[in-house]
Amino acid sequence: MSNKTKVRRLAPGPERDKVAADLKTKYDSGTSIRALAEETGRSYGGVHRLLADAGVTFRSRGGDRRNAES
Repeated sequence: MSNKTKVRRLAPGPERDKVAADLKTKYDSGTSIRALAEETGRSYGGVHRLLADAGVTFRSRGGDRRNAES
C-alpha cells in the first residue's frame, strides 16, 4: 500500500479559474500562502502557482517586523 495522498491537480478551465480567484481574494485580504495551503489541503507550491496564475502581486517575505528593531 502507498502512503501517498491523491494528487489534486486542477485542469485548466473554469473550475481552476474559480479556485484561483477565491485564493486571490483571501490572499489579498491578508491570509498567508501557508494558511491557504493548509485550509485547502494543497501544497504551498500549488497555492503559489494558482495565485501567480490569478495575477497576484505577492507581499514581501518576513512577516511583521515592528518588534524586530526594539
